[in-house]
Amino acid sequence: MIDDTLPKQAVLVVNAMSRNGSDAFERARTLLEEAGITLLAAHAITDPEQMQPTVRAALKAEVPMIIVGGGDGSLSKTIDDFLGHETIFALLPLGTANSFSKTLGIGADLEAAVDTIVHGRKLRIDLGAVDGDYFANAAAMGLSPMIAETVPHRLKRFLGMFGYMLWAVRVAFKFRPFRLHVDDGKTVHKTWATEARIANGSHHGGIELVESASLQSGEIVVQAVTGRSLVGLAWSWFATLFKLRSRNQTVTEYRGRELKLKARPPQKISIDGELSGQTPAVVSVARAAVWVAAPREEVLKAA
Repeated sequence: MIDDTLPKQAVLVVNAMSRNGSDAFERARTLLEEAGITLLAAHAITDPEQMQPTVRAALKAEVPMIIVGGGDGSLSKTIDDFLGHETIFALLPLGTANSFSKTLGIGADLEAAVDTIVHGRKLRIDLGAVDGDYFANAAAMGLSPMIAETVPHRLKRFLGMFGYMLWAVRVAFKFRPFRLHVDDGKTVHKTWATEARIANGSHHGGIELVESASLQSGEIVVQAVTGRSLVGLAWSWFATLFKLRSRNQTVTEYRGRELKLKARPPQKISIDGELSGQTPAVVSVARAAVWVAAPREEVLKAA
């Protein structure tokens, strides 16, 4: 039997500029040390540009585990560097949506995340990629990138998901549907869409939107909200949020190891909530790319 026990030594790196980061750093350090985790170093990062260099330095030192605290954007930016390393990526959900944490089954609770680090297991997971830019959970085009590009930081910081919703209503009036082309290597599929989710994990925007996506499937999923109406997009979110039977009728899914995407007009792409690219783009999956800390009781869905 493979030993999946998590190590008891780690480096802690927290984005103190994330929504809950500044308040959570000392609390997280105390909880971890009281639970028996030896922190080889603990960094509260006040300049987000220093997150990657700090993580890279810890990876170079070959520490057994790095605990990264922040929102989905912070986690996605740093997880790229774990490719090719045996160091375990552990997370503290300190953002607004905390989608990756929810995909792993940890939730959005700091205490639950610490419990996972102490009592959980190491798990090998896939990463998604947009033109070689790796991400942990999900990317999107359509309304989501417009929100990510324009939402005021203070609104996101102080109102959280409610702030996102308010801003979504505002930018929706400027949004237009687009013609999406998905080339799976055999067929070029064409459809009108109001949003397209590029999913490695199941959650997006804090909600389980792509139920068929799995962190261990070896495939990337593109889920298009089809049609040309923003009312249809709103209904798709509503139906998915409340698990209505009609939710699958509002979307079309494409999946594979690699998919080529085009859109008319060209669309910007947000990766785990951060604007990062645009169409045309190639989306792909890196199979069993990194080790993460996951709850023992969580059974990831098979593809």
